[in-house]
Amino acid sequence: MSEQKPSLGYQDTPVLPSGYHVHDGERPQPPVVTPGTASTADKPGAAPSDATVLFDGTDHLSHWRGKDGAAPQWKVENGYAEVVGGTGDIKTIEEFGTAQYHVEFCTPAEVKGSGQGRGNSGVFVLDRYEFQVLDNYQNPTYPDGTVGSVYGQFPPLVNAARKPGEWQTYDILFTAPVFGEDGTLKSPAFATVLLNGVVVQNHTQILGPTTHKTLTEYKQHPTKGSLRLQDHGDKVRFRNIWVRPIGTHDGK
Repeated sequence: MSEQKPSLGYQDTPVLPSGYHVHDGERPQPPVVTPGTASTADKPGAAPSDATVLFDGTDHLSHWRGKDGAAPQWKVENGYAEVVGGTGDIKTIEEFGTAQYHVEFCTPAEVKGSGQGRGNSGVFVLDRYEFQVLDNYQNPTYPDGTVGSVYGQFPPLVNAARKPGEWQTYDILFTAPVFGEDGTLKSPAFATVLLNGVVVQNHTQILGPTTHKTLTEYKQHPTKGSLRLQDHGDKVRFRNIWVRPIGTHDGK
């Protein structure tokens, strides 16, 4: 059976910046994506059909590399990967750019320390833009280091942290920066971030790669990079990690 197109009759409607008319039946149909399923406290959900699954708990971090490119030394059991302090950050072998990044994490149920010394880790997009992981349930710290922050730059709009020992969800909608052929910045990076389903960053314009106690400027770098998870010494757990590219409307 041939594909049926929507009824026409749009020729007298306004022309959009894309070059298509309003209600244009000749405009390409959106790609079909099978949605994933939501996670629960006990069970991770399924990724959308167009996502690259980076860790689902069934392998030993085969999509990741550790210190100096070696196999990761983090503990993998019961469907999660847990930081082993001192073994170093882990990063994906595959590189990603403008995309939706989904990461679930759990800070230790046994509370030790305070401020930045409690359930500390981080999610680095393009290996250089950090979104903080921290146990901030009734645990204040400097605001731009709170869970949900663009580290060292922008605090979360609200503190949506769950209790320690409970699984939490990051959905990071990241737009990579664009550089000209001469290396100048044409468009900065932007991020919209949902923590546990709550918007904590709304199209935030990132000031440059994130660092501790300093503010950096943009320098030309690739538009794709590894997704990196931080070893900050705390036994933070991760599960259900996937990435799906974000496209544009008709390429315009």
